Amino acid sequence: MVSVHAVKETDSVQSRPVNKVMGLLKDMLKQLEKEAAEDEEIYDNLACWCETNDKEKNKSIADAEARITDLTTKIEEYTATSARLGTEIENLDKEVASNQEALAQATSIRDKQIAQFSSEEKDLTESIASLKAAEGVLGKHQKTSLLQVPRSYMLGAAAALQHIMDQHSALLTGVLTHKQRREAALFIQSADKRAPASGEIFGVIGQMKDTFVKNLDSAQKQEMSNQKAYEELKAAKNDEIAAGQQQVEAKTEELSDTDEKLARSKEDIEDTRKTLAADEEFLSMLKDKCSVTDKEWEERQKTRQQEMEAVSKALAVLSSDDAHDTFTRTFSSSFIQQLSSISSRRRDEASRLLSSVASKVHSPNLSNLAVKVRLDAFTRVKKAI
Repeated sequence: MVSVHAVKETDSVQSRPVNKVMGLLKDMLKQLEKEAAEDEEIYDNLACWCETNDKEKNKSIADAEARITDLTTKIEEYTATSARLGTEIENLDKEVASNQEALAQATSIRDKQIAQFSSEEKDLTESIASLKAAEGVLGKHQKTSLLQVPRSYMLGAAAALQHIMDQHSALLTGVLTHKQRREAALFIQSADKRAPASGEIFGVIGQMKDTFVKNLDSAQKQEMSNQKAYEELKAAKNDEIAAGQQQVEAKTEELSDTDEKLARSKEDIEDTRKTLAADEEFLSMLKDKCSVTDKEWEERQKTRQQEMEAVSKALAVLSSDDAHDTFTRTFSSSFIQQLSSISSRRRDEASRLLSSVASKVHSPNLSNLAVKVRLDAFTRVKKAI
């Protein structure tokens, strides 16, 4: 019979390697759980980063696309407005030029009218004065003797009458009768002889004078009418020209502002397109990276879970009643001599168990551990774990 002390010592010796393995497996399980928690925390942070950036970039892309649509519409509007303003300014410039030309023509016509009126007024005024002088000479001739009237006066009156009739022949057409013209011619021919003048010459001179006075009055009235019309036309044209120039200035300023907005919009849409392209590229990269990260994490989680399950199964096997009974069965008298052999066999059993589990869960770590258990009675196992 083996003593109780020997049995206890033997049990302690036999169970120590198994206890070490179980202790190491428990430490390994805790380490795996710790690594799983740390990995999950890192993954949660990365997943949060992926989700946040995905939302931000999608929003940025949507905003950029909306802005591009808005800018495209504005560019079309600004382009149309610029073309319209350019046409309107061109038409206004033509209108202003036309009004300026019309005013210049009216001014030129008015200048000719003034010159013509001045000449006509001067001629009519001089003719009326000459006729009045002739009337004075003939009046003296009627009251006094011909010898008392200076010869030069008579010749002057006759010359004046001749000049007036020649100068204003068109004006006198239809005014003097044939008889009156004959009387005037007779007076002119006999003036140097100081022959007595007939009373009819006074009527001829008076009628000519009245005609000239009426024509002078008509010419003066026409001149006033022409001046008024010109002033009204000039005022109207100046108003039209000023209004046209103001519109040109306003539309030119509007065109400048529109062209500036158009240029800014074109630059803005180009920058927005570049930003959009960069965001789309980043989002594509983000999706790829985050997708790979998800797959890698799932694989790591699956592998780690399998390892944890393997370790748990190994612990369950090693701590089962069957295993315990095997380690504590009744020893024979030769048990002590077989301790080394039994210890080796137990290591082999533990190694096979770990190898089997490692093969099922495809765990390199457990395979390596199984080899070390078989080789060196846990000396390097603990170090490896």
